[in-house]
Amino acid sequence: MSLGLPEIAILAVIALLLFGAGRIPKAMGDLAGGIKAFKRGMNEHMAETKADAPKPDSAPKA
Repeated sequence: MSLGLPEIAILAVIALLLFGAGRIPKAMGDLAGGIKAFKRGMNEHMAETKADAPKPDSAPKA
C-alpha cells in the first residue's frame, strides 16, 4: 500500500484543519530538532564505541 499525491494532499489538508497554520511549522521544527539530537547522540555513541574497542595486534603471537 503506497500513498500517492492525492492521498498526501488530503492528509495535509486534514492536518491543516486540525492543527491550524501556526502550529504546523512549530511541530515540524520540533520534529527536526529531535531528529538532529538523535543523530548527534548516535554519532557520539559510535565515537565512544570505536574509542573503547580493543585494537587488534598486528604481529602474530607464537
